[in-house]
Amino acid sequence: MLLSVHVKNMALIEEAEVEFTSGLNVLTGETGAGKSILLGSVNLALGAKADKEMIRSGAEYAQVELVFTAEERILKKLEEMELPAEEDCVTISRRISGTRSVSRINGETVSARQIKELAELLLDIHGQHEHQSLLHKRKHLEILDAYAGSEALPLLEEVGRLYRERNRLKEELDGQSMDETARRRELDLLSFEAQEIEEARLKEGEDEELEKKYRLMTNSRRISEAIGSVYRLTDGEGEGAISLLGRAVRELGSVVSYDEALGELSAQLMDVEALLNDFNRELSDYQDKMEFDGADFLTVEERLNQVNHLKEKYGKSISAVLEYEEEIQRKIEKLNDYENYMQKLNGEYEEAQKALIKACNSLSKLRKAKAPGLAETLKKALEELNFLSIGFEVSIKEKEISADGADEVEFLISTNPGESLKPLGMVSSGGELSRIMLGVKTVLADQDDVDTLIFDEIDAGISGRTAWKVSEKLGALSGAHQVILITHLPQIAAMADTHFLIEKETDGNSTATDIRRLSRQGITEELARLLGTDGLSDAALSNAEELMAQAAKIKQN
Repeated sequence: MLLSVHVKNMALIEEAEVEFTSGLNVLTGETGAGKSILLGSVNLALGAKADKEMIRSGAEYAQVELVFTAEERILKKLEEMELPAEEDCVTISRRISGTRSVSRINGETVSARQIKELAELLLDIHGQHEHQSLLHKRKHLEILDAYAGSEALPLLEEVGRLYRERNRLKEELDGQSMDETARRRELDLLSFEAQEIEEARLKEGEDEELEKKYRLMTNSRRISEAIGSVYRLTDGEGEGAISLLGRAVRELGSVVSYDEALGELSAQLMDVEALLNDFNRELSDYQDKMEFDGADFLTVEERLNQVNHLKEKYGKSISAVLEYEEEIQRKIEKLNDYENYMQKLNGEYEEAQKALIKACNSLSKLRKAKAPGLAETLKKALEELNFLSIGFEVSIKEKEISADGADEVEFLISTNPGESLKPLGMVSSGGELSRIMLGVKTVLADQDDVDTLIFDEIDAGISGRTAWKVSEKLGALSGAHQVILITHLPQIAAMADTHFLIEKETDGNSTATDIRRLSRQGITEELARLLGTDGLSDAALSNAEELMAQAAKIKQN
């Protein structure tokens, strides 16, 4: 579950830390106090688009840090992702500045893809407008597959794999269609290229050796002049360093018998003389090897030009040119046996198509088997959310095969007695869609291992008895999951196991959002405010107490 959220310099929040509990966590506050900033910060930490405008005015950066409990499956996922694992928790953080954004998991810098991959196991966020996705049939298909759970997953993966393979073969077939004239022309070109590369007899690393030799040859005159100067300076007809060192050795040697210390100095000087003699011999050998004739230079230059020409035409390196040669040899073989190749390719395509259709049929069969159960479960969940006399059906129709199969799924609903079933988007208001999405989340939560569910104003467009029904459903949901939600309804707030108040404060110069956990007295006063009373009168507080007692009774039942 989500243990804590720490936010710094985010919009109106200067710095705040919220420690959540298990069960139902409720956040309330006046409109504009910054309730959605907190959940927006959670989204930001989990990879949402960052904008420098999010950084609090006057601050250099904004930072969000989330701490989750680490269950065995989470630790296993971290191991698969080759990320450090701590024994009892997972920390996800993100820091944004005017120029960059950095995300980390347990202190190690990670990509947005890695954050998303881990977040899918940790929590499910329902934003303010996510229920609008129910207007799209694509979402209905996702919900049915999620309901089918582990039974659908391998079939979906198989359909996706076969769909990509079928399309690859189709593209290859489309790209290979040519008449005899085009085939001959292509074959002639490839044969010319293959012959040109083959005749060059390229060797790995040859270009580097040629460039080194060419550079040496083109600079041989300058090198020879420098070597000649060095040789003269070291052994120049009695005036070089070697001659002078020899004279110095003899002079020092003539007096070593007078003092033992001079013997050590003499030995050092003799070592220097020996080293310089060795150097001079090696320098002389190097100079002998520097003699190139014009024919040698021309041979190297022509070969280097040939190699570079082939690299320009067929690849950036010799290895790339040789790989290209292997590729065109395969194409030549294919074109020389074009008829058999096309028959083989057509056969592979037909087999892939058959396999894809078979996999789609298996997936479709599973979906049709699961659809009545989803419809019945959702209908029951919606009845518990105050949809009276509701009719609900999951319609499945055949469509053109795509990466998710050959089924078009659509939710059909009627909300009044005697009404025929119609597509969800035709009969549902915003408030009804919000409740339907809550019903969906409730149903799928039983299929899902995700511990934490976050709702941002799931109660939009509802009130009265319906609000109590939604409150009951959220309370039941929080029995098996940690639920965090923003609400403006007292009926839902009264059901909270932990209640946080978000307030906006100003000192006249700046404005900041503060988040604090409420005591029982604080909860009573906040519920009185949510009930719409003008002040905290005894009657208002009594109403709030009554609301809390009613919520407690529902929880107990």
